[in-house]
Amino acid sequence: MQRQKFTPLQNLFIPKIPGIRKGLFSNPSSNDLKAGINVALLAIPQGMAYALVAGLPIHYGLLGSAVAALIGGIFGGGRFITLGPTNATAVLLFGAFASVGLIGTNGLANSSALLLLPVILFTSGLFLVLASLFRISFIVQFVSRTVITGYITAAACLIIANQGRHVMGISTSEDTPPSTFLGILFFLITHLDLIAWPAIILSAFTAAVYLLIQLRSPALPSVAGALIAASIAGHYMENAGFSIIRLESFSIGKDLLMLPSFDLLMEHGPLILSTSLAVCLLCLLEGLSIGKSLSARAGGRIDSNQETFAIGMGNLGCSLFSGMPASGSLTRSTLSVASGARTNLANLITGLVIFIGVFALNDLVRFIPICSLATLVIFIGISLVKIRQIRTVARATRSDAFAFAVTLLVGLAFSLQLAIFAGVLTSVLLFLRKVAQPQLIEYGYTKKGDLAEASALTKRAEPEVFIVHVEGELFFAAADLFYEQIRRVGEDPNQKVLVLKMLNAHNMDATSVLALEELLEYLSEKDCHVILCEIRKDCLRILKNSGALSRMNRRNIFPFVPSNPTLSTAKAIRRAKSLVKGGTAKVTILADEKKKF
Repeated sequence: MQRQKFTPLQNLFIPKIPGIRKGLFSNPSSNDLKAGINVALLAIPQGMAYALVAGLPIHYGLLGSAVAALIGGIFGGGRFITLGPTNATAVLLFGAFASVGLIGTNGLANSSALLLLPVILFTSGLFLVLASLFRISFIVQFVSRTVITGYITAAACLIIANQGRHVMGISTSEDTPPSTFLGILFFLITHLDLIAWPAIILSAFTAAVYLLIQLRSPALPSVAGALIAASIAGHYMENAGFSIIRLESFSIGKDLLMLPSFDLLMEHGPLILSTSLAVCLLCLLEGLSIGKSLSARAGGRIDSNQETFAIGMGNLGCSLFSGMPASGSLTRSTLSVASGARTNLANLITGLVIFIGVFALNDLVRFIPICSLATLVIFIGISLVKIRQIRTVARATRSDAFAFAVTLLVGLAFSLQLAIFAGVLTSVLLFLRKVAQPQLIEYGYTKKGDLAEASALTKRAEPEVFIVHVEGELFFAAADLFYEQIRRVGEDPNQKVLVLKMLNAHNMDATSVLALEELLEYLSEKDCHVILCEIRKDCLRILKNSGALSRMNRRNIFPFVPSNPTLSTAKAIRRAKSLVKGGTAKVTILADEKKKF
């Protein structure tokens, strides 16, 4: 007996535990050590910046970077994805907390938000692990780049606007700060009288140092260098009598291990589930797209389900160790590959170095001015705005432009988690609208006897016979339109036979089968015969399984023959001629070998 071979689709929803890939750390090199240290030096200031974006204490970004990198090194599929906090997930988290009033006047999440965070991370991590076990990470293919571009642009605008208060040194006693882009802009405009000029001067100095390092020595860690220079400048400004707001030092003794409190699901269930789903979707989009891009450049491939499992385990780990949402980081992943990383050992080294940095920096962060860190966050936000991509999606098609506009405007006016769902829903609906319009093309014979698309001036050899070519999708959304279009064709009083060429009709389902049967009944009442030709095996199987085939006249059905593509149509035309002329007609039609019937 021949062993049955299962296709990927047959295996799609069968659970399979990815686990730790064999040979993951085989053939390590000294470049792994170099890459791990380089990425850690970038990840430490980035982690602090992303924590500020999310409105979290600084150590959440540092611990999230360390835990995610370590777990990604253990469960990841290779060297192409380095896990850690990202701008998009950080601003999503901030928007979720701010929308329900969990952000204080200082721009930081309150104690209630810090209790919700582990539950959100655990839930999103669980969703990702389940997606990898059941191998459904492919769902990200249904989210267009147009939606991602709109979301990232909205997130960048929110990041830039939200850091404006820190850059300008504005502090108020308002209980609930605005959470949307438009609300934040209104807040800044109406509080310009509270600007602190020392903060603006120090922010300008930080920006100048950052740009100077970027231009003169791009290989150096510009973020870390700018923070060090700003800390020194802030120290001298304080000695000169200026007021500078700095970060607070932290102690992670009690906060290192935090178990999620699932009792909060009863009180904040909708917020937790919606935010977790948004984080899950965003992590998949970011992580997998980054991994596929970097692996393609190196001539390799990634295992999407393995990487999804790693991202999920990373978020589960962050939920237990005071971290923040973890995904594939573009800057860290790119730096790791550029530094020559050969195996996942580089990610393990990154995590270990960051952990050492967490304990070494817990008291030193109090020298960092908040306005300087906010300035660097703004530069990170600006780097997210891709003008070329925006121009492409805005000009490609009207559907792309509309989906981009919906995602961007919802993200600016409402919230980012709502924006990503609105964008996905809009793009899917526009796609369904596009594919749910089957095309009907009438065919006729030319003077040479060739079967071709008929024009308005084409004269039918047999006026009673209509030949219609059906093209497009015939799934449920297109069934009604298909029925109406064919019914209009059948209203011609001269019509006696309707030949439907079905070769390019795809994805027939129960709804389209029922519509086809109703169409046959309608035309039968008008004494019009319907002939189906060029029917592929998959459509024929659907008609048979549904029972519709047994209710049709089998003499009017002609399957497609791949070895003789025109034979099915030739037989259908012969059948149509015989029905019009009572079976006595002798006609010459075009087949592969121009046989006469």
